[in-house]
Order: sequence, then structure tokens, then C-alpha cells
Amino acid sequence: MHPRVAMQILRHSKIAVTMEIYTEIPSAATREALRKLGRWLGE
Repeated sequence: MHPRVAMQILRHSKIAVTMEIYTEIPSAATREALRKLGRWLGE
């Protein structure tokens, strides 16, 4: 769901509140980002 939609449904006055509470980075995405960083660093 788009964060703005969640913001409206939850009646948050600021998108930052919604993003802080309801977002998290999936562990698979974190692992992939670390792999890319490692390749970029030549590890």
C-alpha cells in the first residue's frame, strides 16, 4: 500500500509519522544491499 494511502486511513497529520511507525526494510533487501555494497567496495 502506498504510504500516503496508509497516512489517510490512519489519519496521521504527517507522512513522517506513518513512515516511522509502519515501514521496515525486509531482511532479503538488506542482504542484497549489503552484497552490492561489498561488490562496490571490492570485497
